[in-house]
Amino acid sequence: MNSAVLAFEDGSVFRGKPFGAKKTVLGEAVFNTSMMGYQELLTDPANYMNILVMTFVEIGCYGINNEDSESGGLMASGLVVAEECKVPSNWRSGMSLGNYLEKSGVPGISGVDTRTLTRKIRINGSLKACLSTEGISDEEAVKLARSWSGVEGADFLKNTTCKSKYRFDDSAQNIKPFALGGVHINTKPRTQPLLKCAAIDYGTKKSLLSSLAYSGFDVTVFPATASADEILEFAPQGVFLSSGAGDPSAASGAIDAVRRLIGKVPIFGVGFGHLIIAHALGAKTYKLKFGHHGGNYPVRNIDTGKVKITSQNHSFAADAESLESAGAVVTEVNLSDNSVEGLRHKDLPVFSVQYYPESAPGAAGSSYPFDIFYELVGKNL
Repeated sequence: MNSAVLAFEDGSVFRGKPFGAKKTVLGEAVFNTSMMGYQELLTDPANYMNILVMTFVEIGCYGINNEDSESGGLMASGLVVAEECKVPSNWRSGMSLGNYLEKSGVPGISGVDTRTLTRKIRINGSLKACLSTEGISDEEAVKLARSWSGVEGADFLKNTTCKSKYRFDDSAQNIKPFALGGVHINTKPRTQPLLKCAAIDYGTKKSLLSSLAYSGFDVTVFPATASADEILEFAPQGVFLSSGAGDPSAASGAIDAVRRLIGKVPIFGVGFGHLIIAHALGAKTYKLKFGHHGGNYPVRNIDTGKVKITSQNHSFAADAESLESAGAVVTEVNLSDNSVEGLRHKDLPVFSVQYYPESAPGAAGSSYPFDIFYELVGKNL
C-alpha cells in the first residue's frame, strides 16, 4: 500500500511505500550521490533537517552496525530510497535499515523514482519538503512543506553541538589508524609528540575527531557556545572548527568567538567551520542551488594543480571575491562549479577546507590537511 507521501513546496507530490517510523517530518530535500555509507550519512550532524534522497538504487544492503555512526544518534529528518533492502547481508550487521529508522523515530519512503527527484532538485534547487508515513493527504503534505521556515537564516547549533566540554580519549574511543589485512594503508605510527587541540563542535563527525587524533593531537571538544575566553583559558596549541548544519551567517556567537581567536592560535576549519572562518575574517557566504552532498566531487589545489576526489556535505559556500577583500587566499576550487573549497589567510595561521578531508583521497604526494595543521601548530609553538 502506497501510504507514504513526499511533498514539495512547489506543489509536487510523490507516493511510495512507508518504512521506518510512523511519523510526519519537515526538512530540505537534498540528493546524495554516495553509493554506500548510509549509516554515516544518517548520523552526520551536517544532515540535520535534511530529507536525504539517495541516488543509488538499493539502500540497506549491509544493514546497520554498532561501530560506524558518526554521532550519538540519527540526525537526518527522513530518508528517500528507490528500493529498501529488508534482508541485509553482512557479518557486522546488527539490524536492518528499516528497524534502525523505526527505533530512531525517523520515517522513510521507498518505491519512488529517485532519478526523477534528483533531476527535479538539480533543476529547481533544494526544496522545502514534507515526508509522512502517517497517511496524510497530498494537500496537507504540501501545506506543511510550505509552512516550514527553511534553512536560510537558521541557526541549528543548539541541536547539533555537544552539551558540555569533554576529552576525546584514545582508549575510550578506540582510536587507531585504518588498516586492511595484507596491505599497508594509512598505518603510520603516532610517534610524534601530541599537541593540545581544542575542537569546537558545530556538529562534528566522529571520524573528524579521530583524524585529528591520528595526526598527533590530544583533542578536547568544546560546545559551539564556548566563548573565545573559555577556549584561550584552556591554552590550546591549535583550534579545530568542525563541520555542522544550518546557515553559517546566522551563527553570530560562533563567528564572534572565532574572530577573537584568529591571530592568537593556529586555526583549521572543515565544512561549517570553514564557513565560520570566512565570516570571522569579514567575508560572505551564499547558499548553493542544490549543495554538494555525497562523493566524487573533484577539487583542484590552485598552487599544485593536483586534484582530489572528495566527499562533501554542505549547502553553503564562501564567496571568493569577499575572501580576497578580507585578506584571505582561495587555495582550492571545485571543478564542477568553481566554488571555493579551501582558503588560508595571507599573514595569519588560519586555513580551512570545505570538503571532508578524512574522506578525500588525493593525487600521489598531495598533502593531508590534518598533517598540514599539525605542522602549522608546530611552527607556531
